[in-house]
Amino acid sequence: MVVIRMSIRERLEAQEERLSIFASKSREAKRNKAEELCEYRTEFQRDRDRILHSKSFRRLKHKTQVYISPGDHYRTRMTHSLEVSQICRTIARALNLNEDLTEAIALGHDVGHTPFGHAGEQALAKITGHFEHNEQSLRIFEFLEKEGKGLNLTDSVKNGILNHTGFTNPDTLEGNIVKIGDRIAYLCHDFDDGMRAGVIQANDIPLKVRKVLGSNHSEMITSMVTDMIHSSKELPEIKQSPEVAEAMMDFRKFMFESVYMTPEIMVERKKSAHVIQGLFEMLISDNSLLPVEYLSLIDQWGIERAVADYISGLTDLYAITLYEKWFIPSIWLGGK
Repeated sequence: MVVIRMSIRERLEAQEERLSIFASKSREAKRNKAEELCEYRTEFQRDRDRILHSKSFRRLKHKTQVYISPGDHYRTRMTHSLEVSQICRTIARALNLNEDLTEAIALGHDVGHTPFGHAGEQALAKITGHFEHNEQSLRIFEFLEKEGKGLNLTDSVKNGILNHTGFTNPDTLEGNIVKIGDRIAYLCHDFDDGMRAGVIQANDIPLKVRKVLGSNHSEMITSMVTDMIHSSKELPEIKQSPEVAEAMMDFRKFMFESVYMTPEIMVERKKSAHVIQGLFEMLISDNSLLPVEYLSLIDQWGIERAVADYISGLTDLYAITLYEKWFIPSIWLGGK
């Protein structure tokens, strides 16, 4: 009798056959460069691990979510990504979809964010003519990580990261979970941070939104996650009920008016844009200030692209440190 021994990866792949008929299967995953398969992990698990161990993911812990230099209890880009991952994994598991693929997309979706969040993104877009954080996330994983070798992620993960925002939907249901789950996460935790900062109060939310979603961030997450699960169950698409989708859009409108675009926040956004502008102009005028690995990008991509790549990877604090070093007399900084 011949005993066929399966590797741990093969057993995991076999378990995926019990997922929904609409789920993505890791054994069908494709990479630009073929690799020897791992004995212990599926292809999507490998992608998740590569993202989690990347330098660009680590830097997210020092990048702004909404508030500039907010303090220890406010969200950062890293905690945002972790919350997106938790929300989306819950939905994927409930719908019997591929949780590993969902987690990989969720963890990697925002690594392309600049220092100072969307303020930095908009500043770079204005300077260069085009800059989108989702496109930069993909660029980082394809061309910048591992000294320019990239992480060689699977097509499904890259597609989900690229299309987590914008008008094009991801190719997989797992990617579409992240597209909506990202919005659920940032609306709810930014509301929570807004209350912590004293910018808004629970009763400020429009009554019709509170009636549908709840009045605190935990109730809101639960309402929207539950609705997505029930609305998408056994369907080849990820959707929300009309009632919850409308309440979510009203909630988003409220957040823009009451948090994201307030005069106080806009003052800080203007300051951060000034820092980005100054760093960009300095590096364009003297590209010897670029680290060696970014100097090597100039021949292939051009000086503006190399400078944008470098600046987008900076943490908030390091961007400020460079600005002080290059533009503020050292005597004013205590002789730094």
